[in-house]
Amino acid sequence: MNNLKETAFTIDSSTIKFGNGVTEEVGWEFKKLNCNNIMIITDKKLIDHVSVEKTIKSIEQNNLNPILFADVSVEPTDSSFKKAILFAITNNIDGFVGVGGGSSIDTAKAANLYSTYPADFMTYVNAPIGKGKLVPGKLKPMIAIPTTTGTGSETTGTAVFDYEEMNAKTAIAHRELRPLIGLIDPENVRNIPPNIVACSGLDVLCHGLESYTAIPFHSRNKPENPGLRPSYQGSNPISDIWSLTAIKMVAENIYNAVNDPDNHEAKSQMLLAATYAGIGFGNAGCHLCHGMSYAISGNVKEFFLNDYPENHPLIPHGLSVAITAPAIFNFTSKSDPKRHVDVTKALGISDVDENNVHTMLPRAIKDIMSSISMPTKLSDLGYKESDIDELVKVTLPQHRVIKLSPIEVNGDDLKKLFIKSLDDTWIL
Repeated sequence: MNNLKETAFTIDSSTIKFGNGVTEEVGWEFKKLNCNNIMIITDKKLIDHVSVEKTIKSIEQNNLNPILFADVSVEPTDSSFKKAILFAITNNIDGFVGVGGGSSIDTAKAANLYSTYPADFMTYVNAPIGKGKLVPGKLKPMIAIPTTTGTGSETTGTAVFDYEEMNAKTAIAHRELRPLIGLIDPENVRNIPPNIVACSGLDVLCHGLESYTAIPFHSRNKPENPGLRPSYQGSNPISDIWSLTAIKMVAENIYNAVNDPDNHEAKSQMLLAATYAGIGFGNAGCHLCHGMSYAISGNVKEFFLNDYPENHPLIPHGLSVAITAPAIFNFTSKSDPKRHVDVTKALGISDVDENNVHTMLPRAIKDIMSSISMPTKLSDLGYKESDIDELVKVTLPQHRVIKLSPIEVNGDDLKKLFIKSLDDTWIL
C-alpha cells in the first residue's frame, strides 16, 4: 500500500461567463462546439421562465435543434436521473444544457455521462454505495445556466441524487462531469422566491466553510497515478481564496437577498458567490455538513417549506446542510483554530480568537439562519432522538465527504453531532 503523502493539488473549473444577458449566448457556444441536437434539461416550473425561453430562442437562432426535457425532479432521484438518461439516448443528443438549480444541472451531468458511456447505473456512483468506477473519457459538451443562487454546480464535477433504495443522497463525482461552460446570468435570479434564495444561500455558506476547514491536501495519501487524484482533494492555497471570498459575500448579501425581494444587486452577488464557492469546494471538497445532510434530506418526515414546488415532504438541500453546521464547527474548531477564526471573521465577527471560536462560529451561523427565517434545530425538521441511529447508519458510507473532515469521525461522533443538532439552546 502506498503510504507516501500527497505533494500536489489540481485546480479545475468550467469556463465562466457572468453578466446580465449571457444566457442569450448559449446557442453561439453550442454552434462553436459543433453540436446540433441540444437537450435542454429543466423542471416543469421553469418551462415558461425567461431562462428557458432565451435558451430555446438562442439555440434556434443559431440553426440548431433544441430538444426540451422538463421532467427533472427537485432534489433528483436515481429514477429521475434514469428518465433523463433514456431521453438522451433515444434522441441522439450531442450537446447538453442544464437550466435551473443544482437539480437540473446535476441531471444534465448524469444524462451526459450515461448516454456517452452506457453502463449499469451503480457503475459510476461513489463507493462504497456504488462501484465508484472512473469515467472512461471525455463527455459531450455541456453548458450550465443556473437559476438559483446556491449550488455552484455549474463549476463542479459532482451530480448529487437521492438513492431511493437507501433513503439517502449520494453522488457521482469525476472531473469529466464538470460543465464545459457556466453562463451566470443575474437576470435569471431576479424573481426567485425568498425561501429558495435562503436555502440555496445556506448551501453556498457551507460550501465555503467546509472547503476552507477540510483536511489539507498534503495530509492525503498520494495516488498511484495522477488520474486517481480525486476532485475533492482537501483544502489548498488556491481553493482557500475562492472559499473565503464566498463566505464574505454571503455574509454581506444573504439578508438583503432574502428579505428584500427588489434587491437585485444582493441576489446577483449571491449568484456570483455560489460560483466562487463552487470553484473552492469543487477542488477542495466538503466534509461533515454535506455528509450528514444526505441522511437528513433522504429521510424526510413531514416537513414542507413554502416556495418549493414539490407536493410531498421535502427538506431543501441547503437547509439540510446548514442545520448541523453549528454543532459541527463547534466540534471541528479544535482541529485548526486559526482556520476557524478566519471563517468567523469572514462572517463579520471581529472579536473572535482561538480561545472562543468554538462558541463564536456556531453563534454566527445560527444568527444568519435566524435572520433569514430558517429553522435552526434538527427537531424543527421533524426528527427525534429515536431517529438518530438510522441517520448515523446512512451517513457512515458517505466516504467522499466525511473522510475530508479535519477530525476523523466514527459512528459515536456522528451520533453526538446529530443529537446536539436536535436543539440549539447550547449555542451561547
